[in-house]
Amino acid sequence: MPKTQKKRQRRELRREEIRTSSGDRRFWLLKTEPGEWSWADQASNGGVSKWDGVKNKQALKYMKAMKAGDLCFFYHSGAKDRRVVGVVAVAKELYCCGGGGVDDDEGAVDVRGVGEMGRPVELKEIKEEEGMGDFALVKQPRLSVVPVPEKIWDRICEMGGGYGGKSGEDGAKD
Repeated sequence: MPKTQKKRQRRELRREEIRTSSGDRRFWLLKTEPGEWSWADQASNGGVSKWDGVKNKQALKYMKAMKAGDLCFFYHSGAKDRRVVGVVAVAKELYCCGGGGVDDDEGAVDVRGVGEMGRPVELKEIKEEEGMGDFALVKQPRLSVVPVPEKIWDRICEMGGGYGGKSGEDGAKD
């Protein structure tokens, strides 16, 4: 297959990762070191918090694509805590939070806690699950913000027993 065709296919896959069958809500995964900002910090904050500090150009591009109402897995990274622990929603789309503009790598989004996973879903489990090989968390493990295809979102929610009273594809607790 020619290089240009491969590049086009990769671009289409990335576009597809941020689309959903519903067309409106998209799904993301946000990584954080628990020592910097943990799920306990988010939950005890009682509301909305600023998500910033992202430096990677690809991760920033994903942040720019986020819309209010999109859901994000709250993922603990680091040596010991590589797992999905909760869900947050985008409360405010990308905005300037530093001296430059959002195009100057100074942007942030605000997120609001939605619910804790019934049980954390470990990275090891995700990697072992069939169909997760193309998931950006597995393919590009250094990115701190990645899109989550809807079918993978649904599967991780199922694996974790849902979040904040919600599970499965229809959002209802079984």
